[in-house]
Amino acid sequence: MSSWHIRPLRDAVEARDCTTHLVEFGPWHTLGIAAERLFNDLTNPQREVFVAEFGGQMIGVLVLHLGGSFDGYIQLIAVFPEFQNRGFGKQLIQFAEENIFRRTQNVFLCVSSFNDRAQKFYERLGYQRIGDLENFLVAGQNEILMRKTRGPLVGFIPQK
Repeated sequence: MSSWHIRPLRDAVEARDCTTHLVEFGPWHTLGIAAERLFNDLTNPQREVFVAEFGGQMIGVLVLHLGGSFDGYIQLIAVFPEFQNRGFGKQLIQFAEENIFRRTQNVFLCVSSFNDRAQKFYERLGYQRIGDLENFLVAGQNEILMRKTRGPLVGFIPQK
């Protein structure tokens, strides 16, 4: 994967391009999440947003929510369908974990209860189910809160 890399989202044009991809597949499509909501998540100045590129083409996106009660929350992670099953999702998770574990002992994420494939993927990477969030994004659908931990927060010293 020598032509693979992750970099910060550049601008609103890239955010719009990512939004176009996201609304067409996966849980966002199934849940009927509006494009404008996704665009706002991708352009939120309080989030760290990254894109994955392969061969000069944008192939995925990652949104990290750092700070607050769930410091270390992967708010959104996606590899666009035509690039799935090539290891890119695992690489995006590893990138997120490297960034988050410098700051805190826990990585959190949510996965839709109907998304069995993603749940198994996260479990293989060491994430544990810690709770169900009923009607979290839309009525009638649940999200599963998952966590990967390196230990308790007390005594942890963040890296600079």
